[in-house]
Amino acid sequence: MKLGDAIAEILKREGIEILCGYPVNHLIEYAAAADIRPVMCRQERVGIHMADAISRVTSGDTIGAFCMQHGPGAENAMGGVAQCYGESVPVLILPMGYARRLANIDPNFNSSTAMKPYTKSAEPITSANEVGNIFRRAFTNLRNGRGGPCIVEIPGDMWNDEVSEPLNYTPVLRTKSGADPKDIKRAAAMLIAAKNPMMYAGQGVHYAKAWPQLRKLAELLALPVMTSLGGKSSFPETHPLALGSAGVAMPRAVTKFLAESDLLFGIGCSFTETSFGAAIPKGKAIIHSTVDAMHINKDVEAKIGLVGDAALVLDALIEEISKTVKANRDAAAVSAVIAQSHAEFMAKWMPKLTSNDAPLNPYRVLWELQKTVDMENTIITHDAGSPRDQLSPFWKSTKPLSYIGWG
Repeated sequence: MKLGDAIAEILKREGIEILCGYPVNHLIEYAAAADIRPVMCRQERVGIHMADAISRVTSGDTIGAFCMQHGPGAENAMGGVAQCYGESVPVLILPMGYARRLANIDPNFNSSTAMKPYTKSAEPITSANEVGNIFRRAFTNLRNGRGGPCIVEIPGDMWNDEVSEPLNYTPVLRTKSGADPKDIKRAAAMLIAAKNPMMYAGQGVHYAKAWPQLRKLAELLALPVMTSLGGKSSFPETHPLALGSAGVAMPRAVTKFLAESDLLFGIGCSFTETSFGAAIPKGKAIIHSTVDAMHINKDVEAKIGLVGDAALVLDALIEEISKTVKANRDAAAVSAVIAQSHAEFMAKWMPKLTSNDAPLNPYRVLWELQKTVDMENTIITHDAGSPRDQLSPFWKSTKPLSYIGWG
């Protein structure tokens, strides 16, 4: 079996049905022969964003994959790889590399070396018979823990190298873990006792598919819910307890409840200090649940850290809280405050959203779009900068993964 055929077979066994790419990379032809659909882009960074979307809308069940040529093609891809790293999105990057004898000669661009600082793993193939081990390591990184891009670089002089048959490769396992039960008890007690608690949901809720649990806990304790841009659509924004998403621009309810809350429970989020999120007020009691222990106390001080899969953490919290709180708390009062805050915010913006000025402003266009499309069957994303800020405060996501948000 040729190396190119072996790589395509591994991708197929791992459930990859689409390979985004930009020629020349011979994996495109090998993938097509293995009945993996090649989808070409017009610029490498864009192709990585396409693969990024595949990973996001499937909660990482299907890994987006992108391949490109060596040299300038790999150089053009750097921005897309960095974006995946910054957004914690699992994407498999498959650059063709220079022939092994040239790979480390200046000024040849070595992808696995140059892009290693902003990937979860970056490894070149140096022996055809090691291909199974190399991809096993890459896919294990992609399917476990906090997401991020992984690179497997394929030297240009190796495509026809022989791989021993039968191919020794089994799809990798995916593990999940929950938080320490002692910390679950402490967190449950804090949430029950808090006077003005609220939740902050990040994209970890999407990857854990923890949408039902998020809603159940919110309704159990009458908790207002805000999301990050990446977590937007994890909680239905037409729900009476929905505050909206944090960002450069955000609904008034987000800033109001952040200021007035006495306890902030972050689930599936990093609390990373960023211009594209909400500034967390100092002095808040914070419970922080994340799959990555390195994010605990990184930018905010946590009273309790719950390291684990968002769904497992929420399941455990709901079980513990339900021992004390036997029925959903009355949410009428807090819902009324949220509704009033939303009404005030929308009253301020409605002249812009409904303006007939020519040319039409972006707010009017997006307002009309929201009233035109089938919201239950629409996925929307935004460009960087102003389009993000014109969209995120006003677009009411109702279905998980219907909004792909990023900084």
